[in-house]
Amino acid sequence: MSLIARHGTAWPGEARQGEAGHGKARLQQKSKRRDQMAITKTVQKHVVEKGRTEIIFDRYPGDNKTELTPEQKMYLLPDKTVVLPALNIISFLTATNTESAPKAMLDSREYKTVAAALLSSVQITPNYIPFLRNGKPIVFGEFIDDVDKKSGIRVVYHVARLPKGVPNPKVRPMLSLPWSLEFDITIFPHPELTIEMIESMFKDGGERLGYGTFRKAFGKFYHSWS
Repeated sequence: MSLIARHGTAWPGEARQGEAGHGKARLQQKSKRRDQMAITKTVQKHVVEKGRTEIIFDRYPGDNKTELTPEQKMYLLPDKTVVLPALNIISFLTATNTESAPKAMLDSREYKTVAAALLSSVQITPNYIPFLRNGKPIVFGEFIDDVDKKSGIRVVYHVARLPKGVPNPKVRPMLSLPWSLEFDITIFPHPELTIEMIESMFKDGGERLGYGTFRKAFGKFYHSWS
């Protein structure tokens, strides 16, 4: 199914979380991973994630010159269903050049190894995952005075600070609570991966990092799978 607008990489959050206090937790995570059984057969799970905070979208247009309207910064199917590309979740699990769950949770000496293992061994379907509210897909209508009453999406205005304090105004659409996502994940065998570790990536990453842009402040979620 084609999109109205091509997907792009979500911007990392403007606020960075300090590393102090996480060293012990990371060492414990590494020790636990050694004690757990590596994945030796293909595993399939159905994932349900429920939003803890609003989520903000800022779809990248493919270059730094193109200006997008707030509507164009969302991920929409042709019928205007609001979706999250599976690639954004893959990035959440595997990115090494931006914020990701492995980078936030693991020691700097091992997160790249785990991220590479996840990239080669995790498959997420469908390619475009609908946002749900009360079990039904959230469909965008239109912005009137920066608010779409149909979907609960509104336009928000923030000012990020570039190096040397240069202001960088941001105009972006924000999806209000409640929202949820449901998708399927297939995990192929890999000696560096355990089911417990991957589940921890989703649970801890959902509580500390989240999806979308301006992460850590927005886009957080509760994770469960079966």
